[in-house]
Amino acid sequence: MASRAVWKGQLRLSLVAIPVELHPATKSGARVSFRQIHGPSGKPVRYEKTVAGVGPVNADDILKGYEVEGGDYLLLDPEEIDAIKLDTKKTLELVQFVDQSEIPPLYYNKPYYVVPTDDLAEDAYRVVRDALRAEKKTALGQLTMRGREYLCAIRPCGDGLLLETLRYEDEIREAEPLFASIEDGASDKDLLEVATQLIQRKSSPFNAEAFKDHYDKALRDLIEAKRKNRKTPRAKADDDGDSRPSGTNVVDLMAALKDSLKKDGGKPKAPAKKPARSRAKPKSA
Repeated sequence: MASRAVWKGQLRLSLVAIPVELHPATKSGARVSFRQIHGPSGKPVRYEKTVAGVGPVNADDILKGYEVEGGDYLLLDPEEIDAIKLDTKKTLELVQFVDQSEIPPLYYNKPYYVVPTDDLAEDAYRVVRDALRAEKKTALGQLTMRGREYLCAIRPCGDGLLLETLRYEDEIREAEPLFASIEDGASDKDLLEVATQLIQRKSSPFNAEAFKDHYDKALRDLIEAKRKNRKTPRAKADDDGDSRPSGTNVVDLMAALKDSLKKDGGKPKAPAKKPARSRAKPKSA
């Protein structure tokens, strides 16, 4: 099944704009999934939007409600929300570069492949990829999709670029309340030595193929056995009544890159002062 882009726009590095699209890097249907079936009738269970005392309602009559004081809701029309103008709806600006190991794993959320939309965009795309690879850096930026603005990290991945959405600072729970009862004393030396030897003995390069989902396999075996058994209850299926950005602007890439250097002052900026690390946040692996 062909991959479908979930976002289309421009990847921008200063004055260089590269038409790209995002494709999910993971498959949602790779594991067994079930649908709820009403046992007595054998029909699929449907979910309807209803209102107490009214019953089922038309989707066009549904507004967005934001709860305020006193249990009241401030009502917003979905069109008002869609009308919010943000540059990040169509442009992913690379605004900062950090070391690849600097972002704690706790912040990573979901991965996407960044793909150039046409042949004309590939030259600039490769330059950005190779520059990140040479400097061993990860780029940071923001984009808006599916009604939310995401913080993003972009880094080289094979022949292309991988984008990973990141959690914002206020989405991370404080670890201190959970770890407060753990004593901060030194471990027993003999026990520590044995544990260290075990870790060293079991250390090897990461290989994802070495790990299998045993629960998923057991489910598939159960389903196959049930499928072959004619006594297994069955239910009949119920019949339920792009414009791509072009790369024509990326013609004189060298001129655009040089103009970008002039625009940004011509010299590499001094690294920004790192904010004080919250002592409650887990450190990066």
